[in-house]
Amino acid sequence: MTLSPDTLAALGFGALFAMMLLRVPVGIAMGLVGIGGFAGVAGTGPALNLLAQSPIRTITDFNLSLIPFFVLMGVLATNSGMSRELFRAGNHWFGHLKGGMAMSTIGACAGFAAICGSSVATAATMSKIALPEMKRADYPDEVSTGVIAAGGTLGILIPPSVVLAVYGFITEQDIGKLFIAGMVPGLLAIVMYMGAVRLAYGHRLPAGERFNLREALRSLRGIWAVMLLFVAIIGSIYFGFATATEAAAVGSFLTGLIGVLRGRLNARNLLDSLVEALRTSVSIYTILVGAMLFGYFLAVTQSPQKITAWLVALDIGSYGTLALILVFFVLMGCILDAMAMIILLVPIVYPVVMQLGFDPIWFGVVIVMTVELGLITPPVGMNVFVINSIARGISLPTIFRGVLPFVGADILRLILLVALPGLVLWLPHTMK
Repeated sequence: MTLSPDTLAALGFGALFAMMLLRVPVGIAMGLVGIGGFAGVAGTGPALNLLAQSPIRTITDFNLSLIPFFVLMGVLATNSGMSRELFRAGNHWFGHLKGGMAMSTIGACAGFAAICGSSVATAATMSKIALPEMKRADYPDEVSTGVIAAGGTLGILIPPSVVLAVYGFITEQDIGKLFIAGMVPGLLAIVMYMGAVRLAYGHRLPAGERFNLREALRSLRGIWAVMLLFVAIIGSIYFGFATATEAAAVGSFLTGLIGVLRGRLNARNLLDSLVEALRTSVSIYTILVGAMLFGYFLAVTQSPQKITAWLVALDIGSYGTLALILVFFVLMGCILDAMAMIILLVPIVYPVVMQLGFDPIWFGVVIVMTVELGLITPPVGMNVFVINSIARGISLPTIFRGVLPFVGADILRLILLVALPGLVLWLPHTMK
């Protein structure tokens, strides 16, 4: 009996989610379903040809070479102690306020995100640095962990962002423009997160030492490396001196060079950093290869076109349809991690968004912001689980309670950027 493409698509999605529930790695699951489904529609021979050609095309794509460079840059920055200097500087500027150490943590997360590009890595790094300091300052566990979990989400929005780069690859958009488009929303996130600390927890939190301008200015000397890297990467992209891939290569080289010159990295540290970056990059490429194979399966079943037609036929207006898509992403964030959501769902909803007339750069930033919510909402909440694995004495419900004010801030920010798309598109439109 020959199954129809619609039936095969439904069975494929069912098999995919079943395998993910059984803890099959998402890249492997998408690849298996993609090849099996493609064979069901086009035959075994074409499916085997696809399996032989698609992975090598994906791995050798020049635009994707920025991923291992940015991953390496984040690992080198972590191993050279830049994150600790960011926290120390933030504490000098904000520590005298009620909740100042929490605001310092958010600022340090933002600074580290600017040279890391990974939310999980940002959350893990800051948990080891900021959490012990907030414990010593008598911060409640829910506040300290909630701040770090929320601050970690900045890693996938503030450029350079690996998730934004993957979105650009999937949708064939300019990755450099996507990075620049994330600047204003990223700054807005920092301000709103700090505001959430003051409004929700300020009355419960202690103030630190009195503000000392001389000490605060002196603390900035410790973060010159982060500032140099950020300006070198974003400045070269914005002014057109380098592509995103070239900027990533320069950034990773400069990070390693600075670490060596400052005596923070030796031969052993460099080797360990290379190995760690290789492992992380391989896991990302595995997901990308699986996604490309699954994408061919979707293409032969014409699932994206049919879903587009169905959503447009609902006749609830462009913003009504967009709201439906965003709510769907938030719900899916309860069971999928950020990278899996972008890779699995963007090829399906992107044609809908384009048919509705929304800007693809703007949508990329908005959808990444929506994905952020999945990093701190139950039951998956990847950042929450990372912090829980480091601070084993703090329960998951405690951390989830701590992130609630920041979830509210994220939803408010999302509404603001949907209502005012110019906040996202202003900077990319001024690029050379």
